[in-house]
Amino acid sequence: MTTREQFQSELNELNEDIIKLANAAGQALDDAVEALFSQDVELARQVIANDKKIDRKELEMNDKTILLIAKQQPVATDLRRVITALKILTDIERMADNAKNIATATIHLGENASIIPNDIKKMYNMTKDMMYTAIQAYKYEDITVARKLAVMDDEVDRLYKIIVSELLGETAVNPDKIQYIMQVAFCARYLERFADHITNIGENILYLVKGENYNLN
Repeated sequence: MTTREQFQSELNELNEDIIKLANAAGQALDDAVEALFSQDVELARQVIANDKKIDRKELEMNDKTILLIAKQQPVATDLRRVITALKILTDIERMADNAKNIATATIHLGENASIIPNDIKKMYNMTKDMMYTAIQAYKYEDITVARKLAVMDDEVDRLYKIIVSELLGETAVNPDKIQYIMQVAFCARYLERFADHITNIGENILYLVKGENYNLN
């Protein structure tokens, strides 16, 4: 195998691992939101435990990517591909952290929490759509698909503001529930941050293909 073929093989493997890690972060979000709505504290604890596995995998992939740079010394587009991979790895790890934070809030809420606003489930569904879009854009290096993330993120932000506004109104009516309301507001915030990191992935795809920095937030 030539040096070029070896580099391409390792890069393909890295891309596949990035998609697997993104799916793991998506599964963490699935489980965290399920735990939140079902008040399943044990599932929430499992999300927190699994986050350590994602952290370890991200560090392992980070090290392999840096080693790839050292061995192959890529330039131009090849270097952009590797740099993009490093940036996306960081965003995926932070996405998983936000899923973990939702799980932690679920534990704070306990098994006797009041009903969680349905708009949070809507936010979650929108975020999952963003996740799928980002993975497709990365897989096919499709900047048209990547640009869709900007509009999708705006919708998540809009819904987040509505949720927070309604929760603040709830504190005025039920001041005794302020701790519960704050934890629910935190969950909405963690979802919003999860979506922001997906948008960052879209920006990195645009950088990869176009060689320029873009702001989709």
